[in-house]
Amino acid sequence: KANFYMASVCLFSDSDELLKVLNRFYKKKEMQKMAADHGLDARLFHQAFISFRKYVLEMTSLPADLHIILSDICSGAGHVDDIYPYFMRHAKQIFPMLDCMEDLRKISDLRVPANWYPEARAIQRKVIFHAGPTNSGKTYHAIQRYLAAKSGVYCGPLKLLAHEIFEKSNNAGVPCDLVTGEERTFMDLDGRAAGHVACTIEMCSVTTPYEVAVIDEIQMIRDLSRGWAWTRALLGLCAEEIHVCGEPAAIDFIRELMFTTGEEVEVNTYQRLTPFTILDHAVESLDNLRPGDCIVCFSKNDIYSISRQIEARGLECAVIYGSLPPGTKLSQAKKFNDPDDPCKILVATDAIGMGLNLSIKRIIFNSLIKPNVNEKGEKQMEAISTSQALQISGRAGRFSSKFKEGEVTTMHRDDLPVLKEILSHSVDPIETAGLHPTAEQIEMFAYHLPDATLSNLDIFVSLSQVDGMYFVCNIDDFKFLADMIQHIPLNLRSRYVFCTAPINKKQPFVCTSFLKFARQFSRDEPLTFDWVCRHVGWPLSAPKNIKDLVHLEAVHDVFDLYLWLSYRFMDMFPDTALVRETQRELDDIIQQGVRNITRLIRATDPTITDSLQTQGRPSVGNSGSASSSYSTHSRGQRGQRGSGEMMDRSLASRLVRDGLLTPDLLRQLQREWSKDQKQEFSNQSALDTEHHNNNNKGKRKKKKK
Repeated sequence: KANFYMASVCLFSDSDELLKVLNRFYKKKEMQKMAADHGLDARLFHQAFISFRKYVLEMTSLPADLHIILSDICSGAGHVDDIYPYFMRHAKQIFPMLDCMEDLRKISDLRVPANWYPEARAIQRKVIFHAGPTNSGKTYHAIQRYLAAKSGVYCGPLKLLAHEIFEKSNNAGVPCDLVTGEERTFMDLDGRAAGHVACTIEMCSVTTPYEVAVIDEIQMIRDLSRGWAWTRALLGLCAEEIHVCGEPAAIDFIRELMFTTGEEVEVNTYQRLTPFTILDHAVESLDNLRPGDCIVCFSKNDIYSISRQIEARGLECAVIYGSLPPGTKLSQAKKFNDPDDPCKILVATDAIGMGLNLSIKRIIFNSLIKPNVNEKGEKQMEAISTSQALQISGRAGRFSSKFKEGEVTTMHRDDLPVLKEILSHSVDPIETAGLHPTAEQIEMFAYHLPDATLSNLDIFVSLSQVDGMYFVCNIDDFKFLADMIQHIPLNLRSRYVFCTAPINKKQPFVCTSFLKFARQFSRDEPLTFDWVCRHVGWPLSAPKNIKDLVHLEAVHDVFDLYLWLSYRFMDMFPDTALVRETQRELDDIIQQGVRNITRLIRATDPTITDSLQTQGRPSVGNSGSASSSYSTHSRGQRGQRGSGEMMDRSLASRLVRDGLLTPDLLRQLQREWSKDQKQEFSNQSALDTEHHNNNNKGKRKKKKK
């Protein structure tokens, strides 16, 4: 006992020596390799070591065996490797999955996803790839085969595209149902399924047999967030013929993917039906706009700013951006396309890249910088890719429009050579396809880790094994929602469904609504129409400013969330018809607001709209990558304002646009800046007065002499 006591005193009397011992253990490659063999990858090993080190250094009494081992090492009688079993004992306490690692590895084995779909593997499918650029007729040829088949499914990336095929099919006398995340429309009054269905790709059935399936925009199989849906459709659809439409850059990869299922790929290539030309001059000023122009922006604030400046020149413009309801987008597209409507200019984000038929003569890139999310889920600003540039440019001079030839250019002169450089490259070939763990895999995983939360899904991802042809899609949105409702008592299956809901996490009102929906659901209390109306404050009036319009868009998203959940929990979300009818009314109100968008911008706080008008935009070097500096383009205003104010307003615009500065904070900063200026002016006046008085005193003294 005395010896053990002395060892304990020795151990804790020299904590620096103990820290050195622990750090030597951490740095040993052999220890890291042994830990990796038992399930601790580099990230988990680091986390476990930090916890173990804190435990050893801060605990007042350690287990006797660990005490003795550490004491022996400190005194030179033991080896640092002897720490390993105690470290692993601690690691298993904070990472329980280490005790069932083999089972978890089997569950998270994603190397042969083709085997997840036995119904599809039971038939020999014929795969036809329709490859070509935008406006080449590739989807048209696939749809012709779809309409001629006895049964078929169309899988598209957007609700608008599913709606378009739904209407086209029924107008052609081929009964077709519509299935999206938020909508089910059956042509049969008794609710019996038609032979054909148009759906968003996430909603396609992989158990229903069809004669023909069409998968549109197949290049999105590499999308970091949604790519799994294209992989699932391609591997899992039970159709005799699979017609795949997309960029030629995907041909080789789809061939390789289908080789793993034993299916050959027949390729039909198409050329663009109408040409588009890259102009040799930039537009440079909104005074140079012409009928049929479409200005493409990558931020909503730029849309607001440019719309106001166009209206100030006595021109009308239509506006299309991603968060607008589908009905409003279609309304704005119709307004722009109508030859009898005075609106001849379109201001849009890259939301026009898919799903809308627009009569555009000239595409004008207001900027070549777009916010993107990288593999780590981090937001970054970078130049648009060749694929994105071609997709957007291809909207000019559509075959079905009145403009048989298209033109492409930039707003700013220094962007034009960069755009030409981007468009001169070939599209990078697709090399990988996205995957996402299924509900069944998550349930099995949770069975082995009953205390783990769904937000710990990164454990699944870290253990998952994927073939070199695949990657696990970004699950940050899933984890975000899982964290939000972690404290709400829900069974695992319901929790999983809630966490896969497609919501805009940038909208606080939508996130709050999601939380309230989950809480009400957990109490087993149905979410009635009256309850939802009370929550959103219905009825709502027409927007008076941009802030009102943004809120109405958020309410529309909340109705979408209700409808999405209603098809998964029908008993708990019973008033689908009433909510859908109300959503249509809201769509009309939003359309009214967008038609008067420039008036709304004027009604918004002038300090914000002024800062928007002076646009700070990312400069792009000849390499095509985003520069960290921003250049100010405010032609026609130079000489009217000081360069300091120009830089200040450009920075304000950038900060507001990127969400780093709220309008309220911007106003507060402007008030403080104004106050500081007044104080500085007051101080300067006082100094001038004092200086003047001193001079006068000097003159009076000279006179006395």
